[in-house]
Amino acid sequence: MSTGKAFTIRNYQPSDREAVRRLCCQTGFLGEPIDPVYEDRELFADFLTTYYTDHEPESSWVVEIDGELRGYLLGCRKPLLNQLYSFYQNICLSARAILRYGRYNEASRGFIRWLVMNGWREVPASPRRTPHFHINLLPDARKIATTRALFSAYFGYLYRHGEKRVYGQIVTFESRRGEKMFERYGFKVLNRARITKYDALHPESVYLSTVIKDLEGVEPLTVAVHSRG
Repeated sequence: MSTGKAFTIRNYQPSDREAVRRLCCQTGFLGEPIDPVYEDRELFADFLTTYYTDHEPESSWVVEIDGELRGYLLGCRKPLLNQLYSFYQNICLSARAILRYGRYNEASRGFIRWLVMNGWREVPASPRRTPHFHINLLPDARKIATTRALFSAYFGYLYRHGEKRVYGQIVTFESRRGEKMFERYGFKVLNRARITKYDALHPESVYLSTVIKDLEGVEPLTVAVHSRG
């Protein structure tokens, strides 16, 4: 499938940090801006990106189209470090959110209540001590060619470091990014859980799916990828 424009896949650089955080918030509500769900973009981006950009940047890649960052894959091949960081980060970010709670609008307060009461219940199980990733793309980068190139760069990196498997947790629903799309890239669905935080804002049921891929037989691949189709 043609992307319609030239694109480049390259390693994440520290200068990409603000663009990655901004894109995270632009796509946080089922591919759309997070603001109707949660207005605090600073905390939202901190939760989803800070470990990867600040503590394991070598495991992440970005997509550029015409020189502009339009997507990313944030990866982790140090799961124990990530789990330790997440434990302390969750405490710190929860405290900051509670301090700001009174200044939030009703939608944002509802999001915080969901996190406290239901969020932890609605995360499907994932493999321990296994590399993982998060992927987000703006609409003009949501193409087979760009997605395949991002995965290829990351899988090649993991292969060169001797990793055997990789997993991701992907938000899926009927009209966008279903599980079958990830089967196209060699992933298998381990499990999924229904996410209720979007019920008041989205007509379809939304799920968080854990998908996993066996890296045996993956060939080492070049990091930089350039294409027009």
